[in-house]
Amino acid sequence: MKKWLGVLSSVGLLCVLATAVEAGTIIRWGETQAPDHIALKMIERVAKKVSDATQGRIQIQGYPSSQLGSSKEMIEAIVLGTQQMVTDGTANFGQWVPSIGVTEAPYVWRDAAHLAKVMAGPIGEDLNKQLIEKRGIRILGTTYYGVRQLTTTNKAVRTVADMKEFKLRVPENEIFLAMARAWGAKPTPMTFGELYLALRQSVVDGQENPLPTIDSGKFFEVQKYLVLTAHILTPRIVAMNEKFWQGLPAADRQIISDAVAEGIAWNNQETEAAERVLVEKFKKAGMEVIQPDYESFRKPVLDTLPKMFEAKWGKGLFERIVETR
Repeated sequence: MKKWLGVLSSVGLLCVLATAVEAGTIIRWGETQAPDHIALKMIERVAKKVSDATQGRIQIQGYPSSQLGSSKEMIEAIVLGTQQMVTDGTANFGQWVPSIGVTEAPYVWRDAAHLAKVMAGPIGEDLNKQLIEKRGIRILGTTYYGVRQLTTTNKAVRTVADMKEFKLRVPENEIFLAMARAWGAKPTPMTFGELYLALRQSVVDGQENPLPTIDSGKFFEVQKYLVLTAHILTPRIVAMNEKFWQGLPAADRQIISDAVAEGIAWNNQETEAAERVLVEKFKKAGMEVIQPDYESFRKPVLDTLPKMFEAKWGKGLFERIVETR
């Protein structure tokens, strides 16, 4: 009898544990990037660390390839609270907090260390405060996405003059549109998920993205030239709905914060390592690599964009970032 009571007790305990897991917290984390991108592997690492630390009570589910919607749609879902987390470029949050767009401005960052210092300092803290107060979005951390380079389908671009009337796919935000126009190009915004087919069918003449994204998106298969313009160093923020965040116990918030910080450190290291080897990979795949006239791309952008967006970014903010040492 005691043996059967023991068995029944064990079964009952397992049922309670199973119910607890089922009743646990599910966090949906959306991404535009493909499943094999470093950003998705980061989500997997964070999810495992959080699950392990909470005995499965908190489960983070990653959704790659815009499964939850476009950048704009996912950010809106975070605002509404129908989605808990997203990683996206800072400029895409600019329609809610205009000043944050400066962090994805062309030629504002010297390197990844400069980016990390500013986003961890007073400027980054103020941007986080604005996002929380105005739209209920919290920045959990900033990832290094890489330096954006240009690729073209069949045109060898060596100076900005070669960009005249060039149909350039850009993300759906005003900073990228203005940059393309400053180059004399015809900006063509479209979602990331549409891009590979658009390149293959020559709907656009080219695109611009960091090397790891060119790799994971397989754009080297449908692009002939890699043009090392190095025009934008993109920060992407890991963002969460603030109400959801505050609804978690303090201990769970700490677990998630620690896991995200570890994941970002790994992401940044992997991204920089990938950038060191991918140019050679693309050469072997048949791409021709061009070192363009860098200053010809830089000058028209710096002559126009800081003045154009100063009212939105805040007077002197672009210069403060540039001058941070």
